[in-house]
Amino acid sequence: MKKKKYKIRAEVWLYPSETAAWHFVSVPKKESEEIKKNFGMPRRGWGSVSVSVTVGRTTWETSIFPDKKDGGYILPIKSEVRKKEGISNRDIIPFLLKIIT
Repeated sequence: MKKKKYKIRAEVWLYPSETAAWHFVSVPKKESEEIKKNFGMPRRGWGSVSVSVTVGRTTWETSIFPDKKDGGYILPIKSEVRKKEGISNRDIIPFLLKIIT
């Protein structure tokens, strides 16, 4: 059976741009490889995979996107979620990632 839930801890980082408004976490290599193998068929734009994410008491649906640099996936962290959960750049956060099929 394909694993659809992943408990992950990762560091929040800013997308390098002039405004640095986009916050992400990188899905670790092991989990990224498993997700790509089992769910990574390009079903959606940019090779994204639909997911449900829970950070603290906040759950939302979004997508993870392939990171061209290391072949893993990256997860955007919405501003609303960062505010609710008190998340800042360089924080290490635990989150639950569920694949939506």
